[in-house]
Amino acid sequence: MTVACRVGDVPEGTARRCIVDGREVAVVNLGGGAFRAVDAICSHAHAYLDEGTVDVEAGTVECPKHGSTFDLTTGRPRVLPATAPVQVFPVTVRDDELHIEVSDD
Repeated sequence: MTVACRVGDVPEGTARRCIVDGREVAVVNLGGGAFRAVDAICSHAHAYLDEGTVDVEAGTVECPKHGSTFDLTTGRPRVLPATAPVQVFPVTVRDDELHIEVSDD
């Protein structure tokens, strides 16, 4: 696991792009200490998910380019036009740091 950023770097209801082991990852704060990490780039078109809207209640992030929403737990798209999922990564909070494990799955 690699330190991606500090907890305070990602306010509740927002996403932040981090580089983890050379890979762009969108880290999302769903509140209550719940953080998720997914591929930063939408699977449908090259747009950064961290620039989209986070829905804390639904646990999703919306792509700013075409409006697809992605489930932050599974990576699966919930709204078209995206049909392919984005990869999700495990997040662990230690002290005030967010540790993320990326893989090429």
